[in-house]
Formats: sequence, structure tokens, C-alpha cells
Amino acid sequence: MVRRPFVAGNWKMYKTRNDAVALAKGVASKFATPDRVDVAVCPPSIYLDAVGQAIKGSSVALGGQNMYHTTFGAFTGEVNGEMLLDVGCKYVILGHSERRQFFGDTDEFVNRKVLAALKLGLLPIVCVGETLDQRKAGQTAKVVQTQFDGSLAGLTAEQMSQVVIAYEPVWAIGTGVKAEPRQAEEVHADLRKLIESRYNAQVASSVRIQYGGSVKADNAAEMFQQPNIDGALVGGASLEVESFLKIIEAAAAK
Repeated sequence: MVRRPFVAGNWKMYKTRNDAVALAKGVASKFATPDRVDVAVCPPSIYLDAVGQAIKGSSVALGGQNMYHTTFGAFTGEVNGEMLLDVGCKYVILGHSERRQFFGDTDEFVNRKVLAALKLGLLPIVCVGETLDQRKAGQTAKVVQTQFDGSLAGLTAEQMSQVVIAYEPVWAIGTGVKAEPRQAEEVHADLRKLIESRYNAQVASSVRIQYGGSVKADNAAEMFQQPNIDGALVGGASLEVESFLKIIEAAAAK
């Protein structure tokens, strides 16, 4: 099965409203290959509506950076899936390493969010990845498998086919240190084998697995040449129109 590449920009806690709108308009107006690659931007939640309006009618999709797992209620400071849908979101990032590290998101908590998102029709981008100490200790495969099994517990084969997985080695996020293509491909291939063992070959061949971790315009093409790397979850390089577009172009050429 030929998987369509998917590049998503995670803007994290950056940009003011005007800057976010200008960035979104720039990406949407210059995105020239919608027939070959899927693209999404994930701004801070306070700017989702404004960015959604800026990309309306374009081929760029909107995504949230996180969500709570319940419906409307007394949960101060949180955003639920209905709210994300209401402002036009198609995707939602769940289990990002920064959520796990700074806000205590456990695999079980991520799993609740994944199931809630799928129930509403939101497409989750579920992040997994090891720290530098875990890699040095030879625990990469174990850590990734544990996060996969915990974060994606209870999904049917049909639901699993709707999920995007982002492998993000924590030691390569925002550090300027990147995983070598061979290192990333090894984990991506292991993830695909894991999906096959938990479901079947058809599901495994359909799930898109992004790479995330200091993805830049100058290393994206080499990453995308790997058979099991289906795109990227881009951080810093998605904050500028030209650098993000170069990564999108590299994915379109896959």
C-alpha cells in the first residue's frame, strides 16, 4: 500500500495572533502540492479559530495540540474535542513528550484522549519516543512498545487505521541533534511490525508514521527516503513559511 505523506506543524507556545495568522496564510497560499502530501498546522488553542479562518478553503488542515478526554464540564483551562471540531480541527496531537514530561500525561491518560478523539471523528497524532538515557541503555524498543500499547489500548483495527503515529526521540526535540535516518527508520520499522502483531498486515501497511525531532529543511529529504517514514511532525522549522514549505516539498517528492 502506498501511504500518502503527512507533514504537520506543531507551533507549540509560539506566535502572537497576528503572527500566527500571517504564518498560516503564507503556508496556505504557497502550498503547491496538495495532490501529493497532506499538511496540517497546529497553533496554540487560543489562536485555533483565527488560524482556521486564515486557511479556510485551502488544502491545509487544522489541528489542536492537546485535548481533554471528557465532554463539556467544570475543567478550568482545558479544551475538549467538541471545541476543536467546532473551530474546524481535523487532527489533534496527543501524548507529545512535552505533555508527558511537563504535565504528567501518562499512557493511560493519553489513551483516554485517543479514544475520545476517535469517537468524535478527530484524527489523533499519537507521539511516542525515548529519552537519551533510555536510548543509551538500549531501551528504545521497550519504551516505544510500552507507550504504544498503553496509549493505544483498546482500539479496534478500524480505529487504529485512523491514527497517525509520530516517533519523536525526546533527545532530538529542540536540541538541534537529530536522529540519523537509519536510526529513525529502525524504530519506524519496529513500530510497523508492532502494529502488524497487534492487528494485521493491512492495518500495519496503512498507518502513517511521522518522524519528529529537529526536522529541518536540510535533513527532511534524507529522512523521507526511508521506506517507513511517512512524513514529519515539525516543531521549530514550521514557524517560518519557507522552511516549512521546503519540508513539505521534500515529503511530496517521496
